[in-house]
Amino acid sequence: MKKVLWSFVFVLSFFIFPFTNASAASNEQQLVKEIKEIITENYVGTINGNLQKAKTIDEIIDMLDPYSTYFTQQEFEEFMNSINLSTIGIGVVIEEHEDGIHILQVIENSGAFDGGVVAGDIIIAINGETIVGRSTQETSSLLIGDEGTQVTLTLQHENGTTSTKAITRKKFTLPNVQSELLFGNVGYISMSSFSEDGAQLVKKELIQLQQRGATSFIFDLQNNGGGYVATMEELAGLFPNAKIAYLLEEAHASYKVRVISQDVKFPLDTRILVNRYSASASEMLSASLQDQHSAILYGETTYGKGAMQGFYELRDGSYLKLTVGKFTGPSGHTIHEVGVKPNIETKTPPIFQAHYDALKTQYTNYKELTSLKNVSDPKKLTVKIPFALPSQLSEDKVQLIALGANEVPITAKVDGRSLIVTPSKPLSPGQEYMLLVHPKTQKANKVQKGFYLHITMKN
Repeated sequence: MKKVLWSFVFVLSFFIFPFTNASAASNEQQLVKEIKEIITENYVGTINGNLQKAKTIDEIIDMLDPYSTYFTQQEFEEFMNSINLSTIGIGVVIEEHEDGIHILQVIENSGAFDGGVVAGDIIIAINGETIVGRSTQETSSLLIGDEGTQVTLTLQHENGTTSTKAITRKKFTLPNVQSELLFGNVGYISMSSFSEDGAQLVKKELIQLQQRGATSFIFDLQNNGGGYVATMEELAGLFPNAKIAYLLEEAHASYKVRVISQDVKFPLDTRILVNRYSASASEMLSASLQDQHSAILYGETTYGKGAMQGFYELRDGSYLKLTVGKFTGPSGHTIHEVGVKPNIETKTPPIFQAHYDALKTQYTNYKELTSLKNVSDPKKLTVKIPFALPSQLSEDKVQLIALGANEVPITAKVDGRSLIVTPSKPLSPGQEYMLLVHPKTQKANKVQKGFYLHITMKN
């Protein structure tokens, strides 16, 4: 009987395998036909080859632009998760440390959060294996894995004790929108991705900062590679004067797309930060606001991706991501392969100049002195003043602001026409500062004019 059974299995397999392969081949050919039809009808761009002669999906994709691609159902889900900053792991932000791997942040509702891991803990072993001397990349590869699986961490706590915790990997979402109130009631909001809920997250932070007293704003789109176009349309509606979101040219028509108006607005002098990695929806928003004088752009010329992609679900649940249009700002200036040039170009992080300029608007009756550049002494600043200073200048009349942050504690002393400023801690290399000297009321009720200047520390 065993011989008969094995013969049956062999024969059955012999017939099944060719049938399965033929079925798979037939399915791919049907997909190839479907994809060709979609491309012929909707693709905007150059086709490098004879589309009708292509026999495989890979052949077709190789003929299209770099932004068009094919996703299996799982790859599509992973791609959409990446836009929404969702991933699977234990949910920590890490950096290298001499004792192991230092945990900088624990993401709320992640596996690490649920397991009692806290910022400041140091991972010294994973699954019983020491990680002292390992890179963050090596460590990350050990921490990621399938949802529901566990990883064992040995942790060194800030009080010197150690513990071992079994952490369950789970899906979590990285913080996309973050905010801070900078010196001078300047609200700072950064966004990493145009996620599906991105506009509502920004709106929430805008309202909260206004409630805390923010009167001007900096909106950071550096390193933001784009995402949902609908989110861009909603974000544009948060800015005054912005009526048109973008101009779109598709295969068979052109459109003028309006913003989705919001009931809360950024102020007109809001400063947008961009760099060479700000792409796609980031450029769409930047161009829209710049063209309509709704904000001021700072930083570097953006990436130059002025092409819009659409997603087409195919017969087997897989997806075609296809370039279906080219967009520009309301003025029609080309973005694709050119980028958006900011109003104010900077060689250093644009947050410094943007914060400085935001503060300048609050002191319009002050005198701006010549800036100090490449200052090498982090423990003392000597500022030469081109006019007489009162010898008993009060320390509380002098402020040193770390641009992009807050006030730095200092002591100040007048020596002739020099102002000597000593910070409580050494100033940071490459950091930029604003020195503010406020006016002092004289006996005759005459007000001395205040002044300020920009200071850049040597890197």
